[in-house]
Amino acid sequence: WLFSTLLRSHFEHNELPWSDAFINGWVLDPDRKKMSKSKGNVLTPAALIDEYGADGIRYWACRGGPGTDTAADPAQMRVGRRLAIKVLNATKFVLGLGAEADRSALVTEPLDRSLLAQLASVVREATTSFETYEYNRALEVTEVFFWKFCDDYLELVKTRAYGTDEPSASARSTLAAALSTFQRLFAPFLPFVTEEAWSWWQSGSVHRASWPAAQPLLDAARGGDPLVLEVAAEILSAVRKAKTAANLSLRTEVATVTVVDTEGRIQALQAAERDVREAGRIEELILSVGEPAMSVQLQIDRAAGLGAPSI
Repeated sequence: WLFSTLLRSHFEHNELPWSDAFINGWVLDPDRKKMSKSKGNVLTPAALIDEYGADGIRYWACRGGPGTDTAADPAQMRVGRRLAIKVLNATKFVLGLGAEADRSALVTEPLDRSLLAQLASVVREATTSFETYEYNRALEVTEVFFWKFCDDYLELVKTRAYGTDEPSASARSTLAAALSTFQRLFAPFLPFVTEEAWSWWQSGSVHRASWPAAQPLLDAARGGDPLVLEVAAEILSAVRKAKTAANLSLRTEVATVTVVDTEGRIQALQAAERDVREAGRIEELILSVGEPAMSVQLQIDRAAGLGAPSI
C-alpha cells in the first residue's frame, strides 16, 4: 500500500502524497504471536473497554514504541485505568484547595518554583518526543513526573495550600499551572478523562487548547532550583519510611529530625524547610553540612514507641 500510493502519486501528480509515513508493529497475543483472524487469537476491544475504559486501552497502545510489536497486556491496561482515575482525583483535590481562584497569583516560594522548573523540562522533553514521533517517550516522561507531583509535591505543599497568606497563594497558583499543564500533556493519551477534568474548571475543550510551552513555566519559576523539590521529597520519604517501619501513623508527631548532607543539598532543603516540617509533622529540623551524602536521624516522642532511628 505504501509503495503503490507513492508510485501513483509520483506518476499521476508528480508529488509526494505526504511528508511522513508511520508504520505500526504487530499486535501480539499473550503468547507473543501475531494476532490474526485466521489463527483465531484476536481479542476484540469491546470487553476490554468495558473493564479498563477507553483511556486504559489507549494508554496501553501508546506505551508501545513506533514500529515495535506490542503484546496485548491487561496488566498495562489496568495501569492506564489507574492513571486516568488519578488524574480525576488529583484534579478534584487541587480544585478543592481553591487553586482556580489563585491561578494568577505570583509564585514566591522556592519549592513551588522548583516544581515549575522541573515541569518545564518535562514539557520540553515531551514536545521534542512528539516532534520526532516518539509518542511513547512523551507519555513516559509525563507519567513519571505526574506521579512525582502527586506523591511528593502535593504531600509537601498541601498544608500550606490551605492557608490564606502569600505563600499559600503561591502554592495554589503553582498547583493551577501544573494541573493545566498535565491535563494538556495527557490529552493525546487519555482523551476522555482529560476532557472531563478540563471541563470542571476551564472553558472549551482540552483538545482545542494550546499545547503547553516551557517558557511560561520558567518565567513563573523565576530561576527555581530543581534540587529543592528533590531533596525535600527525599527527606519526607525518609521520615515516612521510619514511621512505617515502627508501625506508627504517618500523622505521628516527630520531635526532631537531624539531616547531615552536602552543603548544596542542605541549602536546598533550607529553602523548603517549612513545607518539610509541616508535611512530616516535625517539630524541629536540624540541618548540618557533612558526610555521608545523606544521613537522617529521627527522634519521635518516646510515648509513641520510637527512639532515634537512622536512615
